[in-house]
Amino acid sequence: MQQQYESYKDLADSLKSASALLNLERKSQRHQDIITICNHLVNPSFRIAVFGPFNHGKSTLLNAMLGNRTLPIDLIPTTGASITVKYGSDVRTRIILVNGTEIYRSGTEVLQQFAILDGNRQMRKDVASVEVFCPHPFLETGVEFLDLPGTNDRDEQDNLVREQLLSADLVIQLLDARKLMTLGERENLRDWLLDRGIKTVIFVANFLNLLEPDEQKQVQNRLLFVAESFRAELPPGFSNLYRVDGLPALRARLKGDVAAANSSGLAAFETALQNIVGILQPNRGSVRLPRVEAIASQIQFSLKAKIDPIAIEIKSFDDKQNTKIEIKQKAADLIYKGFVTSVGELRDWLALPKLLTKYQADAAVALAENNFKNWQTNILKKDLTQLQFAVVKWLYQAYDFFQEERPQDLLIRFPSEPQVILPPKPSNTDDLSEPGSIAVGGGIGWLLGGPVGAAVVGSISYLLNKNIQKQDEQLAKESYHQEVAKLCITAVEDYLSNFSSKGLSILDEYEQKVDKVICFEVSQEPLEVTNKRENLQQLQNGFNHLLRELEKVKILSNYQPYKEIPKSNNTKRKYLPQPKRVQTSPEKDTGVKREQENPTKNTGTRVESVSPPPPKASPSPRKEEVEAKFRDWELNEEIARMKAEMRSPKACQTSPGSQTAKQQDTTQSNKAPNKPKTQTEKDKITRAYGILGLQTNASLAEVKQAYRTLVKKWHPDLFVNQPQLLKQAQDKMHLVNEAYTILSNK
Repeated sequence: MQQQYESYKDLADSLKSASALLNLERKSQRHQDIITICNHLVNPSFRIAVFGPFNHGKSTLLNAMLGNRTLPIDLIPTTGASITVKYGSDVRTRIILVNGTEIYRSGTEVLQQFAILDGNRQMRKDVASVEVFCPHPFLETGVEFLDLPGTNDRDEQDNLVREQLLSADLVIQLLDARKLMTLGERENLRDWLLDRGIKTVIFVANFLNLLEPDEQKQVQNRLLFVAESFRAELPPGFSNLYRVDGLPALRARLKGDVAAANSSGLAAFETALQNIVGILQPNRGSVRLPRVEAIASQIQFSLKAKIDPIAIEIKSFDDKQNTKIEIKQKAADLIYKGFVTSVGELRDWLALPKLLTKYQADAAVALAENNFKNWQTNILKKDLTQLQFAVVKWLYQAYDFFQEERPQDLLIRFPSEPQVILPPKPSNTDDLSEPGSIAVGGGIGWLLGGPVGAAVVGSISYLLNKNIQKQDEQLAKESYHQEVAKLCITAVEDYLSNFSSKGLSILDEYEQKVDKVICFEVSQEPLEVTNKRENLQQLQNGFNHLLRELEKVKILSNYQPYKEIPKSNNTKRKYLPQPKRVQTSPEKDTGVKREQENPTKNTGTRVESVSPPPPKASPSPRKEEVEAKFRDWELNEEIARMKAEMRSPKACQTSPGSQTAKQQDTTQSNKAPNKPKTQTEKDKITRAYGILGLQTNASLAEVKQAYRTLVKKWHPDLFVNQPQLLKQAQDKMHLVNEAYTILSNK
């Protein structure tokens, strides 16, 4: 019993807590019902309420059962309060006023002052509760009687009766045999009892003795019909219909006339009532829980009506925010990926071995021809500018997208032009018979003039591109122009080495600044949303807690518990993309001696074969170069699309329960194209699908993929040195571009 009591107490507390979340008016009917049922749930007494319209004899019936005139009775409506009759060693009355004052009196005369209607037939406003104590053996078993005001007289009285019925374990509905079950009584039976889970009801017909014998027989038949049509939840074997002539029963009890009490129907009713109570009382929960279930269902319905709109609103907000953040994250990752790739390409280009391989020969020749300044401007600077721009453009993309810190330009400056100090000229400067004395070009350099100058230029190419066997005796006879050529080569190497080290250092410093540009701040959510989120959490917790307490007492619910809403990280934070870096660092020392990379540092070592310098004519781009260009194009297109999404008035709009923006985009891209309005447009679209090699119902995603494939196959840069195929590729790309434009804009 103690465990059951604790369960009921927890359930009552949960009901009160859940109802508090509804912010009900204290004087509202629902609030009063909740308080009443919660208090009754933990009440150890078994309460029997006498219920019916005024002047049906409710107080008279109770007085007859108690054996005295305990309760006030009259021919006009008298009971102006709910009077609880409890066991006591003597008859006394306790009245508690609204202000907390308690009034104790011996007997029940004080009821005339506090518990009856005034001259205007109004209940007193200052009375909170009225209790009468009586030494009756039935009450001593833990039973309480509840004498309710008559209904159908005043709304205020009806509200009190309706509220108090929830605290009754058994209801005695008194009927007037002379006007059996009026419309008002039937409505009250349905609305006040049945619909609220109160089904332990006994009908008692009064005033049957005032009818003629023939009328009594007709009324009894009607009473049986009423009783059979109402499915009372009473113990098996007990009727839910009894006849008691109230006033004759009271007179018989007051006189001690047992025979008259029996003939009035009182004795039979009392016996049945005591037996019913004896069965129901030990398991009061089975009687009370249906009322709790009805009230709890109303609370859950009201809570759900508050929870769902807030949950939908917060989900909509979260979906929009998450979609925006997802777009920004994807953009940041894409931009960072492009930045890292471009930085890697520039770092790879700045690696000294790569610079030497690509530029040393031409630079040394330019130096020998007194043309180094022009070579630096037209060749080296052009290539550097292109690579620097490829790096910086990603940061400006990020600034345009996120509006964080404005990026600085990447400036890698060139070292001072290399200087060469000529050795003394030998006497025989016209000897051009040494290996490598091949004239390249017809100009006269600033180092040497005439054929010897041309021989120096030729020796540069020879030394950098031929294998020379170690022959000490030949080296000893080295020609003057070969010695000068080596000086040019060494000067250029020093220049490129200086340029490489300083350039890589500047690039490393520049790369450290990326976190201030390619990033975005996830701001705090508005205080209004935070408050709604907290309110939603409280409502859901109250709803779920009530569900758990109902389950403990075996009350099943049609509702499912709410899942805990995700907690918002309501702090400002920055998102910094950190995808895997592209490994394009300069080549590491693999153990090959420096002398093997460049022979000019040690004149006693012959030069290893090195890749020849690039030809003067522009070669056809390799396929991987076209892939790189196309990769940049795809990244730029994707970032532009996301930027448009972010700035569109309809961006990130998601309705409750809808897909995320990403899912919507996928859905849209897989929809069949809308039908064109004219036949001409139909023909253009059909032809466009054919050019791309697609069916006419292909999705936009399939169109994009087909376009990518064809561009990579027919890019004109792939056929620069093939005039016939170049023209064919240009024509093909014209058609492909036109088809893609038609299908992507329709």
